[in-house]
Amino acid sequence: MSALGELRALSRRSRRDGPRVRHRDNRAAYLFLLPWFAGLLFVTAVPMLASLYFSFTKFNLLQPPRFIGLDNFTRMFHDERLWAALRVTFTYVLVSVPLQLVLALLLAVVLDRGVRGLAIYRSVFYLPSLIGGSAAIAVLWKQIFGAEGLVNHVLAFFGVPGESWVANPSTALSTLITLGVWTFGAPMVIFLAALRQIPVEYLEAAEMDGAGRVRRFWSIVVPLLTPIIFFNVVLQIIGAFQSFTQAYIVSGGTGGPADSTLFYTLYLYTSGFANLDMGYASALAWLLVVIIGAFTAVNFWAAKSWVFYDD
Repeated sequence: MSALGELRALSRRSRRDGPRVRHRDNRAAYLFLLPWFAGLLFVTAVPMLASLYFSFTKFNLLQPPRFIGLDNFTRMFHDERLWAALRVTFTYVLVSVPLQLVLALLLAVVLDRGVRGLAIYRSVFYLPSLIGGSAAIAVLWKQIFGAEGLVNHVLAFFGVPGESWVANPSTALSTLITLGVWTFGAPMVIFLAALRQIPVEYLEAAEMDGAGRVRRFWSIVVPLLTPIIFFNVVLQIIGAFQSFTQAYIVSGGTGGPADSTLFYTLYLYTSGFANLDMGYASALAWLLVVIIGAFTAVNFWAAKSWVFYDD
């Protein structure tokens, strides 16, 4: 058989066997994806749909749920503790997220200048992001800002009288904001990776034109980083709204003095598991979904005016 004939036979065999081979490959792919699909269905989708149903019921975990329509949602308008939780949570999000991202970006810029032992510094700065949300760190934080904590010992060295920072309504939330800002490691690593991708030619050209460091930072670095800034803003806002462990440990699960650290998630938890009002807790959970979705949608809408992509 000539070479041309062999090629034609191979082409006909490929067309004949192609669908069968693709079908076999698809089955293997679906088999590997099966655990993920099972988790999506049974761990995420089914509980979400169940909570949506429970949000329209009166359910105390001990008796069958009883359908009550929109009563749980109308009850929110007259729930003073809910409004207190919203005030605390919005304050925490709007203060801690910008401070955290500014600190993360500044440190990323410093580390991007070729510091010796960069891997060590990067690991040390990233460590708080790994352990900052743990119960152990929350307990440690409560001790540091307690009446006999490290902060008061330092203040006493300078002759300044201290107090229990976590027991004072005017300072309790500030300690949690400080803890939130301290966990800047994850956005810092992302900023550092983005800084390494900025073309050196842009900075060199600006320097030749007489632009100083500050001018180069604001006119070149920041515009090129806006997609990464936007990414970190969205992620950190979502994470801040979901903060729970710190407030629960520091406040002892009560919301702190005068509900000063009553995070939304903490109020949701106490409504469902302390008060056994699971129907109302489910409604609160869906309100949180709407709030986070609204913040995310606003961020995407506003991004059109300040996020620049290097096309």
